[in-house]
Amino acid sequence: MSTSFDKFQKRKLISSYFSVVLSIALVLFLLGLLGLLVINAKKVADHFKEQVTVTIYLKETAKDIEIKQLEKSLAMADYVKSTNYVSKERAAEILKAENGEDFMSFLGFNPLQNSIDINLKADFVTSEKLESISKEAMSKGFVSEVTYDNDLVNLMNDNVKKISFWVLLLSGIFTLIAVLLINSSIRLSVFSKRFTIKTMQMVGATKRFIRKPFIFKSIRLGIIGAIIAMIGMAVVLYYTNKTFPELEVLKNQIYVAGLFVAILITGIIITWFSTFLATSRFLNLKTDQLY
Repeated sequence: MSTSFDKFQKRKLISSYFSVVLSIALVLFLLGLLGLLVINAKKVADHFKEQVTVTIYLKETAKDIEIKQLEKSLAMADYVKSTNYVSKERAAEILKAENGEDFMSFLGFNPLQNSIDINLKADFVTSEKLESISKEAMSKGFVSEVTYDNDLVNLMNDNVKKISFWVLLLSGIFTLIAVLLINSSIRLSVFSKRFTIKTMQMVGATKRFIRKPFIFKSIRLGIIGAIIAMIGMAVVLYYTNKTFPELEVLKNQIYVAGLFVAILITGIIITWFSTFLATSRFLNLKTDQLY
C-alpha cells in the first residue's frame, strides 16, 4: 500500500516537473523567436531596400572610356553595393524575353539606350540620397536620364519605421507575458509543497534554509527548459538559413550567440525570482490559510 502511494507521489512529482519544464521551454522558445525577429528585422528590411535599382541611361555619344570611368567611380563609391552595365542589345533581349515578341522586327531599329543599373547599400536608400546621386550623375554630359521608383522608396522607409515600432512594442508585451506565465507555473509547483514548507517552518527551519532547495530545483528546471528552447531555436535558424540563404541569418554569430545566452540567463532569473516570491508567500501564511 505504502509502495503504491509512493509511486503515485513520484509520478505526480515528475508530472509537475515536466509541466514546469514544458511551460518554461515553450515560453522561452517563443521569446527567443521574437528575439531573432528583432535581430533580423533590420537585415530583412535592408535586403529589400538593396533590391531598389537606380538606372542611369547613357547617350549614344557616350564614349567607352567615359562609361568605364563612370562604372569604376560608382563601384568605388561608399553608397553603392553593386553595379551592372546593360548594353542596349542586352536590354532588347531582356525586353523580348519579357514580352515574348521581337519589337525590333517591325521598328527596324533598337530604340533602347545603354545603361548602368546600380543598387545602393540599405542605409543610403532614401529620397534625399537618391536625389543627390541623380544630380551627380546628370552632371555628366553623356548621361541622358536617371530613373528610380521614389514612391516605392518612401513607402518602404515608412513601413520599416512602423514595423520596427510594433516589433519593439510586441517584444515588451511578450516579455511581460513570458514572465507572468513562467511565474504562474512555478507558483503552482510550489503550491503543491505548501504543507511541506509549513511543516519545515514549524520544526524551526529558517526561511533561507527552506527556500534554498526550492530555488535550486527551479533553477535546474529553468536551465533544462532554456536548453530545450535553444535547441528549438537552433532548428528554426538552420531551416531558415537553408530556405532563405540571402537573408544570412547566421552571418552575425555574435548576436545569435548573445541571444542564446540571454535566453539561458532569462530562464534562470525568472525561475529564481518566481520561486523566491512563491516560497516567501507560503512562508508568511498562517497554517489555517494553507487550505
